[in-house]
Order: sequence, then C-alpha cells, then structure tokens
Amino acid sequence: MFSGFCLFYRRQYWIKSISFICIISLLFISGCQNSGLNSDSSTNNKITKITFWHGINPPENREIFNELLIKFNAENPNIKVEALYIGQPDEQLPKIIAGVAGNQTPDVLWYVPQLTGKLVELQALKPLQEWWNNSEIKAEIDPAMLPTMELDNNIYSVPFATNNTAMFYRPSLFQKAGITNIPKTWDDFKEVAKKLTIDNNNDGKIDQNGALLSSGKGEFTVFVWLPFIFSANGEIIQNTQPNLVSEGTEKALQLGVDLVKEKSAILSAPDRGYELDNFINGKIAMQITGPWTLAQLKQSGIDYNVFPIPIINKSATVLGGENLFVFKSNPQREQATLKFLEFILSKEFQTQWALKTGYLPINIKAQQSSEYQEFIKENPVIQVFLDQMKVAKSRPIIADYPAISENLGRAIESSLLGEKTPKQALEEAQKRLDLSITK
Repeated sequence: MFSGFCLFYRRQYWIKSISFICIISLLFISGCQNSGLNSDSSTNNKITKITFWHGINPPENREIFNELLIKFNAENPNIKVEALYIGQPDEQLPKIIAGVAGNQTPDVLWYVPQLTGKLVELQALKPLQEWWNNSEIKAEIDPAMLPTMELDNNIYSVPFATNNTAMFYRPSLFQKAGITNIPKTWDDFKEVAKKLTIDNNNDGKIDQNGALLSSGKGEFTVFVWLPFIFSANGEIIQNTQPNLVSEGTEKALQLGVDLVKEKSAILSAPDRGYELDNFINGKIAMQITGPWTLAQLKQSGIDYNVFPIPIINKSATVLGGENLFVFKSNPQREQATLKFLEFILSKEFQTQWALKTGYLPINIKAQQSSEYQEFIKENPVIQVFLDQMKVAKSRPIIADYPAISENLGRAIESSLLGEKTPKQALEEAQKRLDLSITK
C-alpha cells in the first residue's frame, strides 16, 4: 500500500532506544526467519535461499503477491525467496532497526524510499549503481521513478510499484444528498462534506460524516496531508534545510481543523488512515486513499468512484509506493537477490500486479501493453491516478527525512485534535526538529 506506510522515529529516539528495540525485536527475527541470514548456511543443496521482508497490505494484495512469488520460485529452481510479512506500519520500523543493529537483516526489504538516507548512513545496503548501469531492465523503467532510487548520485533501491492518492467517494451517497458536481477546490470540498454529514433518524447523533481525515504521527498521515500542503504552496524543505513553518502548511492543517470543528469529517484511528471500514459500511462518504485499495473495494461489492484531490492554489499529489532495498550478505545471495529484483521490475510482474491490485506499473512496456490499456478502459478510476502522476512530487530522500516526517506528523495530529493551533503546532514541531538534527 502507501506508499509507504511507516512510523518514523526521531533521531535521538533512534540512538537511545536501539539497544532495547534490538532485544525485543530480535526475538521476532529469530523466531520468524531461517537461521541462515547473513551467513553461508542459507545456501545448501544448490538452492540459494533469500529472505524478503514486506508490509504489503491489504491482505488481498498479499495473496496476489504470494501467487506471483510461487511462479518466480518455480521458474528459478536454484533460488527460493521466503516472503515474510512484518506487520502494520507502526510495527515495521523497529524490526528493521533491530535487524540492522544485530546484523540480522533480510536479503531484500520492501519499504518506502524515504528510509534510504538512514540505511546508507548505517552502511547496511549494497549499492546498486553498477548493477543498474549494466542491467537490460534499466531501459524499461519509467524515468519518473529515478528520484526515489538515488542518493548522492548512487542507486540504492528500485521501485516495487508506484501510486499516488486521490479522493474516493460513494456516488450513491452523493446522489442521495443531491450533489451533482464533484468538489474541485477546498471550499467546494468543505461545502460537499457538510452536505454529506447527516443525522438519518433525527436523534441528534450523526450517522454519516462527509469525510474521514487521516490522523496520527505516522508516515501515512504525512503522505496524505502533503498534497494539501503542496497545493497551498507549502514546502517541507527550503534552501536545502527542513522547514515545517510556512503559510501553506498552516493553511492545510487549518482546513482539517475546520472540517473537524464543523463535524463534517471524523478522524481515523491513530495511524490507521488507510483502513476502509467506515467507507465500505457507508459511515463516511469520502476518504483519501490510493489505487492499492481497488482489489479490496472490488471484493466489498460497494459503489465507489474517484476524483483528484481538491486544490487551493495548484494541483498536487505525492509520489507513493515502496522500493526494494538489498542488504549486504555474500556474493551468491546478492546475485540471487538481483535476479529477484529483475523479476519484480519485469513487464510480466508489473502488468499482473497492476491488473490485480490497482498499483500503477513502473515498467514502461507494462504501461503500454494492450492488456493494461484495456484494464484502464474497464477501470476508469485508474486514469485519475495516471493523470496525477504529472504533478506528483517525491518526498525528500535524505537522512533527516524520518525526523522531518515524525515532527510534521505530530503537528498534524496536535492540530486535528485541537490541542494546538496549526501555527503553534508547526512552530513547536520545528523547534523539536532543529534540536533533533543538531543532536
């Protein structure tokens, strides 16, 4: 799913807590992985075993991936990829940290590319530049993905798939409320959300809210709110320095505050803004999410459609999706891992993954295939995400991004909960961020 979907920790927390996390999480690692990680014992009987950690969600998508993985293992009898689901966003990062610290990493990691800087800083990754330069698959990959792969002019990861976010809505609820036009601006959005907030039985309790807003400190919350920030001309990096305090960022948070105060929107559970239960059961009419949810929505049998995220100054969205990182091990396992990467990047995998999950393919041949073009015709909601790719921005691939995300997430949550005004929350977040980076 999201892009990314991870809970980033402050840098000082990383340093102070890493030993404790190692003790706890290595219990998980030793219990779930084969004992050959980072040792030659993972290669025996001429079969090279490699371990793949991921957080693919929802469960329907995990089933689809496992089916495709079975095919890879069958077609490569000398390689066996063991895929391990390592949990929801707030569960993943501690296990990754512990694995790096305890030299118990997987061979391949599925995670948002914004972790690149930290993993490079810890010298945990195998650089991929030489392999990339000599790989035939390079010519097939959409150049738009390159910013997510690079740091300091070196390739450290490759894209698994990509996406962005848009506004999903229930057409039946729009029709019932007499709404004929989809909202295009923030003012439109507020007006429509208000009309869709309904007390069905006049008992004084709201039975249906206009929208669900993502709340919490985690990366998914930041991912969802960044398009509003960018639309208002806000930035989180200015003159190469982290900057959370800007008029645009304040406006974006105030939009959320206003919607909550007017009871036109409800907040998600902390760091669970991607869960669709209330959307599926009709308790909310609009929710920001991405094309990775299409398999789940199709299985639910509900009516749904999509429109671009409403704007204030300009159209904006954020480039989403996860990348694949290769950890240092030994030549034989690294070679097997690169073979697995070529499979993920291939036209075959990218086409099937896109058709079955709704993710956008990063392989140009897959994008242009007649099979995928026919899929777009049959699923016109996909076109919204394809069109938004033209304005999609990548989040910074820098070592300080975890601290930026964590502090921005705290400001978003504090504002939405009414604990601080957006301006106060952002100013306090910037102070924490400056202190964190200085330390």
